[in-house]
Amino acid sequence: MSERDKAWQPEDITRLFVERVNARDAEGIAALYEPDAVMAYPPGSVTVGREAIRAFWATALPHLPPFEQEAPLPTLASGDIALTSTPPKDGAGARAQVVRRQPDGSWLRLIDQPEFTSPSA
Repeated sequence: MSERDKAWQPEDITRLFVERVNARDAEGIAALYEPDAVMAYPPGSVTVGREAIRAFWATALPHLPPFEQEAPLPTLASGDIALTSTPPKDGAGARAQVVRRQPDGSWLRLIDQPEFTSPSA
């Protein structure tokens, strides 16, 4: 991954993620995650580790429609850890990620909750 392709702000990860999904780039998506990252996806399961995340996206990407960029909500940061989130354009639920600043100053996803909705009453 080139220096320009890194997330230099926490919010950059979401933009890069959408670009890489639309490019069908499973390797590039996985590069946005720390080696031991946890992704709560597909629904009802957990995918652990960059390689497992890459394998998931390699399988899923051929079946997905293009993704649209979603405007991020304000980032909450404490030192080298930040919480990023976006409300889906369809208004259903939310998306949230915990990201961590790397030694080179870039950011990677540590925990990813790409889809959740309010619990049923």
